[in-house]
Amino acid sequence: MSAGGPVPQAAAGAPPPPSHAADKEASTTGDAPPHPGPDSAEPEEAEETDRPQAAWSARRDLVDHSPKAMGVGANARFGGSLVGRDQHGVSGGLVAGDVIMGSKTEVHHYGIGISAAGHGSGEVPKTTLDRLAPLFVTDEGAFQSLVKRLREERVLVLSGAHFTGRRTAALMLLNRLQASPVRILLRDTSPAELVKQLSDDQHPAKGYVLCDLTTRRDTPLREPHLLAARDQLVKDDAFLVITVDPSAALEDITPVPWQSPKAGDVLAAHLRELTDEATAERLLRLPSVTEFLGRDRQLREVEAFAKLLKRYAEGDATETGVQNFSLISLENQVQEWFEEDEDRVPLRDKAFLVALAAFDEGPYALTAELSDLLYGFLQRTENSALQPRVPVFGTHIGKRLQLARAERYEEEENTEWGPVPQSKAKFLDDRVSLVLLREVWTGHPSARPALVRWLRRLADDGRPLVRTRAASTVAVLAYTDLPSTMALVIEPWVTSRLFRHRLVAVNALTLAHLLETPNVPHILGTWCTNEEVGMRWVAIRAYGLIGAERPQETLAALRRAIRFEYALPDSRADDGEGPDPDMVDQLAQSVEMLLLSPVRDEVLTELLARIDDDRPAHDLAVRGFLSACARTEEGDQTGHPQLLEAYAASVEHGGGAATEIAGLWRAALNDRRRTGDALKALSAWVHIADRDAAAERALASLLPSLVTTSAEHQRLSHLLRTLRGEDGAPPPGVAARLLTVLPQPAGAPGPPGPTAPTSRGGSRRA
Repeated sequence: MSAGGPVPQAAAGAPPPPSHAADKEASTTGDAPPHPGPDSAEPEEAEETDRPQAAWSARRDLVDHSPKAMGVGANARFGGSLVGRDQHGVSGGLVAGDVIMGSKTEVHHYGIGISAAGHGSGEVPKTTLDRLAPLFVTDEGAFQSLVKRLREERVLVLSGAHFTGRRTAALMLLNRLQASPVRILLRDTSPAELVKQLSDDQHPAKGYVLCDLTTRRDTPLREPHLLAARDQLVKDDAFLVITVDPSAALEDITPVPWQSPKAGDVLAAHLRELTDEATAERLLRLPSVTEFLGRDRQLREVEAFAKLLKRYAEGDATETGVQNFSLISLENQVQEWFEEDEDRVPLRDKAFLVALAAFDEGPYALTAELSDLLYGFLQRTENSALQPRVPVFGTHIGKRLQLARAERYEEEENTEWGPVPQSKAKFLDDRVSLVLLREVWTGHPSARPALVRWLRRLADDGRPLVRTRAASTVAVLAYTDLPSTMALVIEPWVTSRLFRHRLVAVNALTLAHLLETPNVPHILGTWCTNEEVGMRWVAIRAYGLIGAERPQETLAALRRAIRFEYALPDSRADDGEGPDPDMVDQLAQSVEMLLLSPVRDEVLTELLARIDDDRPAHDLAVRGFLSACARTEEGDQTGHPQLLEAYAASVEHGGGAATEIAGLWRAALNDRRRTGDALKALSAWVHIADRDAAAERALASLLPSLVTTSAEHQRLSHLLRTLRGEDGAPPPGVAARLLTVLPQPAGAPGPPGPTAPTSRGGSRRA
């Protein structure tokens, strides 16, 4: 083991203040709604400020804020660039769904030997010390300096995290000094009782170990305690090693920091002791061993893995068992957290573990803030007579993360204001969050009422990150238990009048589908023609996110949805006919998402082929196409239109996209209800072409294909002749150049002279 420096602790960061809306409890939870607090909004106020977020913007938030373990940005089912099933999500050859489902093996808590034995007192057998000596891995030079210091000072305080080998290190320090016998002192020995324990005539010893000395702020371990102990040790020619947590209360004492040795070195030492050199080398080269050592490991897990590998080498264990051990050890750890009593893992720490699972790789301050909210709900479930008490100050961040086997780090977080630096927290093993959420939801159902209330509060939060993590958490719960998750969480969001609740449901179903939760497409297919408007809204938006996986089936479902909207008895629009314009707009945005996905060419072909089926199919194709035309790569008005670039690429490299894009442009321009929108979209392309030569070349190639009649020629020539400059600037010069590429249809009158815009928006002959 290495006696290196202490683990560094990063400074805390702070997220924006919360903006929670009022709780809306489901009857299934059995809890009364909390009293409104100063940070809660009344439902009426929430409805006044509630607006549907644009589909493209919502997709960006989903990609930016989803857990990396889900691999959303690179998932082919989400329109990403990767295709292989094991190329996204959790690392180590497993996809997220495999981790959530678990090892599918009966979990046995591994024997962990003296390194993690109980804290009872008594003499340590000499055979135990002899057994540990060849397994002990250390930086020999640093360790010898500790031996020398202990010989001179008689007492040494080692500070380190649990399961780092500090207990074994204490025993080996005494063993190097040949202090025998060695006696373990009770861990609940108070600092004031230390000398009394050392002077016990009934159990004399030459070496003493006091592991995990219990200290509090009002009863710290002070220097006088050590001086008194040293006097007694000198008198008895004995030595004492005390181990403490990094957060122990010490006064005028500088402990020796202790860090865990490398897991690979410890495993190699165990295998060489358990087997021969050749077998040990062969076992260390196994892919399962490489995967095991590539993750955060405690020494007790390494010891247990070594014993399993010995059995595997002897033919008493299977290769599957070796492969599953990494996940089994993780499941053991998670179960241990939630099975420990209040003294070992308090309820507030359990709430933090759940919050960290939901907000893994998110800002630490945000995770801590929302974990206290969950703690209040859990406390109400556990004992409603007790008012949850959250200490405002005094929480030891390092101790909290040590328990969670997590770390803090600095990284930029994408926000609506651009990237900002944040102090974040994450589990050292990227599978923990998935396993933990499954364990809490299925292994501890009594926690469900509190967890449901917490998720509903997260869905009401004003921060996109919080709402997205609520959705990703629910996606994991749906994978483990779809019926309960639908009934308790998703369906109340779906049927809510608030768009932000529906959007969280959209994201939850989308992420659940990416995790390969069964039946999500069937649910959406049923909902898209349901009488409940919320179900239709959610299904339509979800199709835009996952539809690229099966574009033809998705477009067929969207056509059914728009036909349903047209057939509703209360169909309405601004001109007195047609369906609800908001629902049609959601349908158009879903088509837009498909047109901007990797299956764009297939979608273009399908839209143009079915555009004349009926009016709903026509409107779906035209409105979706025009929405996509406005989307640029940079997401603003100065970027390159994605469909224009697709047209240029099709012309240059071949492909049918150019024909379909031109056909949809003609359909939009010739639709009297959409001509104005189409001309506006085309004007935006012309303005971009005025700043970009590549866009001008693409537009010069496209425009001739939009002129097949005199009316089309007249419409486009009028647009180019009367187009205003941006922000009061002169007319763009590119308009005149593009005017020259328009073909003259047979029988059409000659082109009029160019016109310039008048001050009132009309035109005059130049």
